[in-house]
Amino acid sequence: MNIAPGPLLSMINSPADLKQLSREQLHQVCDELRQYIIDVVSVHGGHFAASLGVVELSVALHYIYNTPYDQLVWDVGHQAYGHKILTGRRDAFPTNRKYHGLSGFPNRHESEYDTFGVGHSSTSISGALGMAMAAKYKGENRKAVAVIGDGALTAGLAFEGMNHAGVADADVLIILNDNCMSIDPNVGALKEYLTDISTSQTYNKFKDDIWKALGKLPVGKNFTREMASKLDHSIKGFLNKNSNLFEALKLRYFGPIDGHNISKLTDTLHDLKNIPGPKLLHIVTVKGKGYSLAEKDQTRWHAPGLFDKITGEIYKKSFEVPQPPKYQDVFGHSIIELAEQNDKILGITPAMPSGSSLKFMMEKMPHRAFDVGICEQHAVTLSAGMATQGMRVFCNIYSSFMQRAYDQVIHDVAIQNLPVIFCLDRGGLVGEDGPTHHGAYDIAYFRCIPNMVVSAPMNESELRNLMYTAQLEKNQTPFSIRYPRGEGVMPEWRTPFEEITIGKGRKLKDGKDIAILSFGHPGNFATTAIRELRTEGIDPAHYDIRFVKPIDEELLHEVFGRYNKIVTVEDGTIVGGFGSAILEFMAAHNYKADVKMLGIPDRIVEHGSLKELYRECGYDATGIAAAVRTMVGEQVLTNVKL
Repeated sequence: MNIAPGPLLSMINSPADLKQLSREQLHQVCDELRQYIIDVVSVHGGHFAASLGVVELSVALHYIYNTPYDQLVWDVGHQAYGHKILTGRRDAFPTNRKYHGLSGFPNRHESEYDTFGVGHSSTSISGALGMAMAAKYKGENRKAVAVIGDGALTAGLAFEGMNHAGVADADVLIILNDNCMSIDPNVGALKEYLTDISTSQTYNKFKDDIWKALGKLPVGKNFTREMASKLDHSIKGFLNKNSNLFEALKLRYFGPIDGHNISKLTDTLHDLKNIPGPKLLHIVTVKGKGYSLAEKDQTRWHAPGLFDKITGEIYKKSFEVPQPPKYQDVFGHSIIELAEQNDKILGITPAMPSGSSLKFMMEKMPHRAFDVGICEQHAVTLSAGMATQGMRVFCNIYSSFMQRAYDQVIHDVAIQNLPVIFCLDRGGLVGEDGPTHHGAYDIAYFRCIPNMVVSAPMNESELRNLMYTAQLEKNQTPFSIRYPRGEGVMPEWRTPFEEITIGKGRKLKDGKDIAILSFGHPGNFATTAIRELRTEGIDPAHYDIRFVKPIDEELLHEVFGRYNKIVTVEDGTIVGGFGSAILEFMAAHNYKADVKMLGIPDRIVEHGSLKELYRECGYDATGIAAAVRTMVGEQVLTNVKL
């Protein structure tokens, strides 16, 4: 399908082209840019509502600032589609998030206009401040702008950045894009605070009136800039005590203004560009602006998949037979079943109730399931605090986001040996979201922590049983359960709960030529590969290890006692991961065997569909079968030589 941009947008190949237009033409550019995003995303997929909400801001920033010399940092990057289209990637935009196509997030390797690679929230202020401080050190008149949403502002890193920005004496502008949304609706006191600022007509009108009056005063040596600043602070303190949060951090606060008024935005940014020092512009926007369905249901339209842009119908695959559920939904429904049996169970998620499916428990048991905002560190330590009081807390965090709370896992949970249950969603490769979201490292970074149980289910039933086992009163130790993004393999998944002995794997198939050891969901790839290999006369054994810590030494003694050819399979980094644990066992017990480790290689894996990425990394069914053929073939050749 040929999707053509509008007449003005079709002429914009860089911000230099945008700057040739009159301010009156910017309204049309915004309309065309918004429509082009709708046209492309409806057909090719991707994040949707976030970019629609900052169309005017994207145009205004590139119109006023001298990008890429002036540094523009987008927080998270869900909202950077307009930015990409305006910076020379318009015609390539349909390849967004596709294998070998454009990244769905700003990426320094992709464009000089992407000054800072992002994907996780709340990094923009610190990153932009670093750029501003470097520019000051080098004597460059280079501007730095961070665009951060109110949801991302809840993370501690954002406050750390603002705290330093206020005293760093660097020329940085923080733009607070306030739309009351991250992926799900924002939570917390900060949301209420920003709402108070945005809706305080008395404060905003009085402030505007005062500054209009001051503009008419003769400013001479007796009315200094310092005096004006003090008056500004006095006005804000008099009208609204709460308005001093940003000013207390020594950030000059401007706004709030309408983030969809392109004329007001360009005028304001033009003025702020000439004001030195740290400052914050508060704009109010609507996530999904310009597409009515997205405005009304912003969570659903955050990343809806393919849809009919006219009717709003989101295309869903239909099947004649029941399909396996998503692992996240198995978690979401199973925790409710367990909580109905155990009144000590609580659920915690940092801003991902829909993505983790904890939303089911939040709807049914709102007093026992909590969204704490984009605060992974807080989520872990909060869970630890609850655990000290006898609660059985399921702390559900994406594997890649858990990286942000690593110290808390060690310091607040493991050292104190508290029985927090970590459910690591999106463990392994995640597909189109790419390297910032791949859950590549959790096996390696969790298995080195003392007291930690590290497990992975091969299917939905195993996930339920691991959850059941973890919450049993007799298990008083940190417990992690990692599972992948997407569907499992069991249409009839609601099986009775059964306890699993911690540290015990299982033999799925006996064999004579070679042993395949799998950890987690990739065991299903091994099952497929074994069926194919047996038609060729190759007879592999298959072991589902289930626990990489504590590892099933009895089972591994059996494996190394019977096989001298072994393949390990995991959906995680092979450096320090499951395969490494097998090699450590082999070395510790003086076994000799040829071991081939399959998993995520020691490099950054880019984006693409899961099938494409599994194939690229060589641990899909085809890759496993190929590795087995090679190893068995080498053994045959060795026997012939003998």
